[in-house]
Amino acid sequence: MQLDFTSNADYLLALLPEVVLSLWGMGILLAGVWNRRADGQQAPSDPATLGWVSLVGLILAGIANGWLYGVTEVGAGLHVTIDHLSLFANWVFLLAAALSILISFQYVQRQRLQIGEFYGLMLFAVVGMMIMAAARELIVLFLGLELMSMAVYVLTAFNRRDRRSEEAGLKYFLLGAFASGILLYGIALTYGATGTAHIEEIAAALATGAVQSRLAYLGLALMIVGLGFKVSAVPFHMWTPDVYEGAPSPVTAFMSAAVKAAGFVVLIRVLLVAFDGMYETWYPVLWWLAAVTMVVANLIALVQANVKRMLAYSSIAHGGYLLVAVAAANDTAASGILFYLMIYTLMNIGAFGVLICVAGHGEDRLQLEDYSGFGFQKPVLGVMMTIFLLSLAGFPGTAGFMGKIYLLQGAVASQLWFLSVILVMASLLSYWYYLRVAWYMWMRPAPAEDTHAMVVTPLGVRFALMASAGMILFFGVFPQSLLEFARVSVEGLSYLGVGVAGIIP
Repeated sequence: MQLDFTSNADYLLALLPEVVLSLWGMGILLAGVWNRRADGQQAPSDPATLGWVSLVGLILAGIANGWLYGVTEVGAGLHVTIDHLSLFANWVFLLAAALSILISFQYVQRQRLQIGEFYGLMLFAVVGMMIMAAARELIVLFLGLELMSMAVYVLTAFNRRDRRSEEAGLKYFLLGAFASGILLYGIALTYGATGTAHIEEIAAALATGAVQSRLAYLGLALMIVGLGFKVSAVPFHMWTPDVYEGAPSPVTAFMSAAVKAAGFVVLIRVLLVAFDGMYETWYPVLWWLAAVTMVVANLIALVQANVKRMLAYSSIAHGGYLLVAVAAANDTAASGILFYLMIYTLMNIGAFGVLICVAGHGEDRLQLEDYSGFGFQKPVLGVMMTIFLLSLAGFPGTAGFMGKIYLLQGAVASQLWFLSVILVMASLLSYWYYLRVAWYMWMRPAPAEDTHAMVVTPLGVRFALMASAGMILFFGVFPQSLLEFARVSVEGLSYLGVGVAGIIP
């Protein structure tokens, strides 16, 4: 099927997953209002009901996303694209949202959160991410980013009974607003330098040299700063530990996977497509961002006694690994980024799912000591948490190991030898703090008061954890199908027809 983007109806078809999720999110909001008592409190019905209904919306959006694989574009000057990169990214966003919703049922009930608003905002955040991934025009990209950000800001401060959540939401909003302003200023300068905000036209202008060089350099620098905030690259990471620690745990899980994935897809669009002609300019910046992010995040994670905060620094470190692939800028690295984003979603949300269970579906028992003896008292959860931790560390036999292998292959293909060594050494360093949690679970005696006896694992959490652990082990042994899917998704990425591999001189 062909879509002519001169027709507004065809634009709606091109944005069909976004339209489905937007309508479904509005329905969830209305259903949440109807589920209130006269005093404004949540009705006593099962709070998981709206969660399962939200999952149906994600499934319908997934069906629409699959349908778009049979669609081709007709016309010029398009504001959105239907390419395999955006469609692959949509699968990551949908998976992250589905897993985050599954692990949130008991948490939302216990914390007495407003169910309709919670799940509705999560769906709207996914809509923003999808628009970011499909944007062919920088202003559209910015609109998608703001839609995502506004929803996540509110989700971060959603637990109004917890001052830590309110503090985290305020910090995220203030710093995020500054970062968005910097990004928008970079977009404006890029428009001034090239005369356009369309990504393919920016690439064409840079290729022909018809640009104001100083404005282009400054615009690129400001956009890297703004996007560096979204992917938590050092030194733009200062918000991450406090926000991840204070936000409701299901929201932290969602942010750590989906928001990071959206940021890296935008980095691919901006750096590997729009500014591929300025590779020699932005490559040294990305090199140092990647190196410093990997080293600093892993070193600070070593001394964290709070597991949730440790996973926050872990998330920053994994962003550094992905920045290595962005700096490499070749086909292998680009496909490795998509493969790693999918696997990272599984293992990180899985780890947060176990953390939520240990914490009693609240924000308690987040210290390392709280995991003492957990493996023997709850062996199934202990085994799955061990799988997630080993995969995050990059242990052979897990999908996390294969993901890092593909990132390394991309770096080696561009002869980034020193950066590859830093990636390997940083990964080895991370074994300490990941395996320390496993050591507490399996080697330390359980406390006398038997706090783990109160751990509850609802059906949604069990399904999410088992599915995530199963896929991590499967893709750790048989990664070819997912890697091939990722490789096809970055073919012909450059609108100039050069391909990502053509960026490297």
